[in-house]
Amino acid sequence: MPPSDPSVLPEQVPGAEPLPRRAGELATRATQRMAAERAWFRTLSPDDRSWVSLVAQAGINALLGWYAAGAQEGTVPGEVFAAAPRSLAQTISLRQALDLTRTAIATVEDAVPELVEAEEQPRLREAVLRYSRDVAFAAAAVYARAAEQRGGWDARLESLVVHAVVRGEADETLASRAAELGWEDVTGVVVVAGSLPDGESGPALTVLRDAARRLGREALTAALGSRLVCILGGSREPLEDAARLAAHFGPGPVVVGPRVPHLFAAGRSARAALSGCDACPAWTAAPRPVAADELLPERALLGEVPARRMLVDRVYRPLRDDSATLLETVQTYLDNGRALEATARELFLHPNTVRYRLRKVGDVVGLDAHTPRDAWVLQVALALGRATEQLGTRRGRR
Repeated sequence: MPPSDPSVLPEQVPGAEPLPRRAGELATRATQRMAAERAWFRTLSPDDRSWVSLVAQAGINALLGWYAAGAQEGTVPGEVFAAAPRSLAQTISLRQALDLTRTAIATVEDAVPELVEAEEQPRLREAVLRYSRDVAFAAAAVYARAAEQRGGWDARLESLVVHAVVRGEADETLASRAAELGWEDVTGVVVVAGSLPDGESGPALTVLRDAARRLGREALTAALGSRLVCILGGSREPLEDAARLAAHFGPGPVVVGPRVPHLFAAGRSARAALSGCDACPAWTAAPRPVAADELLPERALLGEVPARRMLVDRVYRPLRDDSATLLETVQTYLDNGRALEATARELFLHPNTVRYRLRKVGDVVGLDAHTPRDAWVLQVALALGRATEQLGTRRGRR
């Protein structure tokens, strides 16, 4: 009776019964073939080569056992890769796993004349082809699951890093997690904060991260309540980068913290960006995105001590310490509603002298007292400066 006759039981197939006992020998051949034909296999550590060999043996053993059992459709073993540790999926790529499968199958195909009689060989070859197809799908499934698990772990790790940065926890734990995410050498770091778009936060984080990487920037993203926080690495022009990413935030302000040298200094940038998000509604004409340092007056009004200090240090003290009477001139100009003639009369100066001093103010602190926004910044900075000096004087007397 022909071996392909369905009435023949699996154990009656001529030559099929001893096949599984040939698995070890064929696996050795497959391993030798891998070493000869695949350069990547030769670069593996001895332990990893041993695991790859075990996977090859498991696959060949499953193939021969499946064939000996009748090679029924839909019964191909799906756990060929169960012998290997999960870490092996991180050591060899899916392409290399398919190379392994291809080599193992080719080894069996070449050995077909040794395994069964001539009349049985077509049936075995057909079974090998069916088996190789299903094993290739099994390999893809293994790597897909590994990618999902790795992606889920990376997302959790990424969230932990972002939360640690926001809390200012620049410790060994942050260093370890950052290294695992490949951020230990990233420079030019800036934090961008805004609102979450509608819908699930997970897809929004992924879309923003992918958009940042298309710009050639490293990115870590996380949701903090209703806020969407993105840490950008490798940014030379933070505002330009943020402008390209603003569409991926929800409605409302998008605030860019100051650029810092590395991730471990990013807490300052994160605090400034989040504080700016809270303060930005006070500036109705604020651009989107806006630098956190452009919101210093609004942040100071909310009670942020670093913002107050920066305003005093950047605006009040340079004007006070300048040799010209810039502080008096600009204060008088602001008190007179930015009226040039009235300021000149009060100071007993020619209007051109007032104009010169106001230009000097712009040179010293980079603010134009003639524009409403800069005049507002000057007004708040001068008020804070006087209050700070008065408070310092009182404390000195005590």
